[in-house]
Amino acid sequence: MTENISQNSKGKWFKNISVGWFLAKKQIKGSNKSTTILIIFIMMLTFLNLVVVSGILVGLIEGGQLADKRQYSGNVLITTLVGNSDVTHTNEIESTLRKMNGVSDVSVRYIASGQIEGNYKTRRDFNEVQDIAGAQITGLSLSDEESITGISAQVKEGGFLNQNESGYIIIGKNLLRRYSEGFGDVFASLEGTYPGDEVKVTVGNNTKTFIVKGILVSKVGQVSTRAFITKEDFLKLVDKSNLNGNEISVKIDPKSKLLDEQIKANLINAGFSADGKIQTSAEAVPDFLNQIKIAFSLLGNVIGLIGIVVASITIFIVIFINAVTRRKYIGIMKGIGIREQAIEISYIIQSIFYALIGGALGVFIVYVLLIPLFNAYPLDFPFSDGILVAPVNETAFKFFLLMFVTLIAGYIPARNIVKKNTLDSILGR
Repeated sequence: MTENISQNSKGKWFKNISVGWFLAKKQIKGSNKSTTILIIFIMMLTFLNLVVVSGILVGLIEGGQLADKRQYSGNVLITTLVGNSDVTHTNEIESTLRKMNGVSDVSVRYIASGQIEGNYKTRRDFNEVQDIAGAQITGLSLSDEESITGISAQVKEGGFLNQNESGYIIIGKNLLRRYSEGFGDVFASLEGTYPGDEVKVTVGNNTKTFIVKGILVSKVGQVSTRAFITKEDFLKLVDKSNLNGNEISVKIDPKSKLLDEQIKANLINAGFSADGKIQTSAEAVPDFLNQIKIAFSLLGNVIGLIGIVVASITIFIVIFINAVTRRKYIGIMKGIGIREQAIEISYIIQSIFYALIGGALGVFIVYVLLIPLFNAYPLDFPFSDGILVAPVNETAFKFFLLMFVTLIAGYIPARNIVKKNTLDSILGR
């Protein structure tokens, strides 16, 4: 007995869906083409608003994080522990990394705090203000650094260092007034230094003159506030009792498909966690950037939800007007035995149709047009090159959210009209 009732119930629902599908197709085919296109266009814009706005806001930070990984940290970054002057056992760490499966390149950096004076030759009066900028003087093994960060490509004025030359320096753009004046007086910068000028570099009690070989232009703060010389010049300038470095950047071979976390774990298992702070590229990003990323994502979602509300109201109005104008027709259908549920389903299918087509067009535009476009031509912001971030799982959730809201917005007005008295609907009362 129970099985018969269950089968009858399933049969009724299947029949209601079949009839609703038939009615929906007839109504969509018979509707005004311009109106249909307009509704689909609105749904597409709603989906794009939901995905693209938050994607661009998050992309501002994501672009900065990607640049940080490419131009500074690599996949894994080892830095000096608090209280230590350098990364101890640097040679052993470097040797282990170069033998480690999946690691393609390693760069050891030597860093010391110092200052650069630009007008020491022309300053004749000791009462004249010195043109000085504080900087992290960084010694590099040029070929190693180039293989990880492509540092030479970031030099926009002058040229890059040569391993066979001595006495040359590359200066980060934020150490120069003409680049950093937009930031106000946050830090001291050199007033009029250009490639070919001679500057005096002081680290502790040691001073040496260098010729400016080039100006490095990067939006990565750790890079643009440094001055770079060769490792050999650094060791001559700085009194250093050992060859331990201050940073070790590690690059993973993309073909190996190893994760940053795996290389970090290998280093920790090898016992190097006591020698330096080992971080993945994601962990090396300043925490405030991650907080901004979360805030931007929430802001974008709020803006997108407003768009969903607008779209749901639009669908509500369209279905309501459609149902009201066809009220007499609905009454006749009920009078000849078509169930209310079948009529309601027909309007729900119409709503889903609009959302499905509009959302699908939105997905096509995002992944086929916009993301490649933003990757090729990122938004030029002072602190990053903004891209469009649209993870597939988040986009899928927003797609189904749009479908669900649209379904509800289509069902409510249809239900209100369909439940009216059949005779009143036929007579238009």
